[in-house]
Amino acid sequence: MRSTAAFGRLEQFHLEPELDVGRAVQRPDAARPLFEKRTKPAGATPTEVSFGPFRLLRAQFLLLEGDKPVPLGSRALEILIALLERHGELVSKQDLMARVWPNVFVEPANLTVHMSALRRALRDGQDRNRFIVNIPGRGYCFVASVAMSAHEN
Repeated sequence: MRSTAAFGRLEQFHLEPELDVGRAVQRPDAARPLFEKRTKPAGATPTEVSFGPFRLLRAQFLLLEGDKPVPLGSRALEILIALLERHGELVSKQDLMARVWPNVFVEPANLTVHMSALRRALRDGQDRNRFIVNIPGRGYCFVASVAMSAHEN
């Protein structure tokens, strides 16, 4: 009976019709998931993505060339994951920056620096390897063929 009495007291308050209480109490980034995709269960997204001589192990946040880890910073690795999630599609610079630096203002040059590090690690453009294409002023596209599997080795 206690909760009924409390509810009865709440009924006396009338909200202004233009006040959207649901929106007012949400987090500002409520449209984004609380956790990024790499924390979802293995069955929800592919856990291993292969392209060229490389394998991305999403659960470990690790890029391998053969069996050797590729030294790559977390920002560059996050860029790679974003591009692989939408391989074959143009990913705008704004989308990449929002993904890699959420809720932080950074200069576009930061994206260029980390993209260069990623391309260097992949040896993109060398030995007939072509993974990432830049569309000047618009964004980037992952163009290599990709194989996805749900199990990591």
